[in-house]
Amino acid sequence: MNTTRNTRAIRILTVDDHPLLREGIAAVLEGQPDMVLIGQAINGREAIESYRQHRPDVTLMDLRMPDMSGIEAITAIRAEFPNARIIVLTTYAGDVQAAGALKAGASGYLLKNLVRSELLETIRLVHAGKRRVPAEIATEIAEHVADDALTEREIQVLRRVAAGKSNKVIAAELDISEGTVKTHMKSILPKLDASDRTHAVMIALKRGIFDV
Repeated sequence: MNTTRNTRAIRILTVDDHPLLREGIAAVLEGQPDMVLIGQAINGREAIESYRQHRPDVTLMDLRMPDMSGIEAITAIRAEFPNARIIVLTTYAGDVQAAGALKAGASGYLLKNLVRSELLETIRLVHAGKRRVPAEIATEIAEHVADDALTEREIQVLRRVAAGKSNKVIAAELDISEGTVKTHMKSILPKLDASDRTHAVMIALKRGIFDV
């Protein structure tokens, strides 16, 4: 990491548990006269400590990491540093993940396959106090903003359906009756506009309600 560049450069912290992704970001930032990579972290807990240590201008945050998720880290950092500017970098385009990150305080949301083409512009915009969310993700969020969200119990049921478990097994694991499992499924299908259990699981995964 080159920390000897222009002291007025945008100071950037990267947070991702994949070393190749961190190396790729470093390569994109290298040579930019107005940016400098000042720290790297591999999980949410390290992100919080690194933020406290370096006080970066912009933080690039993965969402799905071991130990502590990106959304949890964003929430913790913004609670301590309300002006923190954080850009989520993720492979997941689901509206639920994106909406959760923005609600937690992220200023930008960028898919990892767009890092080489759009990262630099996104960093500059967020550093200037603007927000940046890809149009397709913003559209997806808008489409579902009025939807009834699944309850925590409904997510627990659907996650087990995704694992191929029967109503009887789900009922035993959650200490509820099979009738209650069926009631939850009857509630889940219209909320997701799904035709059956399998369709509901596919929609939930696509939207980032949970992952397997």
